[in-house]
Amino acid sequence: MAYINLPPDAYPGIGGLMMAYPKTGKALANLAQQLLKEGSSLSPAERELIAARVSRANDCEFCTKAHTAAARHQVSDDDDNIVDQVVNQQDYSGLSEKMQRLIDLTLAVQQGGKFVTQTHVDQARAVGADDQAIHDTVLIAAAFCMFNRYVDGLGTATPPDDSMYEMVGQHLAQQGYAVGMLWQLLYRLLPKAVRNLFLSN
Repeated sequence: MAYINLPPDAYPGIGGLMMAYPKTGKALANLAQQLLKEGSSLSPAERELIAARVSRANDCEFCTKAHTAAARHQVSDDDDNIVDQVVNQQDYSGLSEKMQRLIDLTLAVQQGGKFVTQTHVDQARAVGADDQAIHDTVLIAAAFCMFNRYVDGLGTATPPDDSMYEMVGQHLAQQGYAVGMLWQLLYRLLPKAVRNLFLSN
């Protein structure tokens, strides 16, 4: 149960907070849209992978599973297992050298801004990361530290059934974040008994 009062039919995770506080919810959704879907030298799948990996490092279950699913829905079937290897097994061998170095940079940011060094940047640049990719990696990692702490710091509910994360991931991959509120409205239209299946606390 969340630490603050949320609507009784609130969507799990960050969605319930967005429903209860729509002004900040809209700003956060727009930020996620810009970071993960709009123009970048990194693909949307690569950016979702960064978001999922930093969420795993922060032990945020909702964000980890939602963004892992979103990444899976944006890669080929052949690369499907690589997403889980990176996020859940910390095995980066299936990634390009560029993405390996950007994941290193991601995890340095997760520890704290001052853990990032010139070496992280030089190593990423040496294998093809441009300034846009380096900038976006740092900003996504920093932003998701905020998102993770927002979700867990207010004790939001998590779905016990991973199939819901797959639905969320597919929606985010196909529709993006600026219309994320639509998914929350659709959730509210589900029968109460069905919504209760998605709430674990």
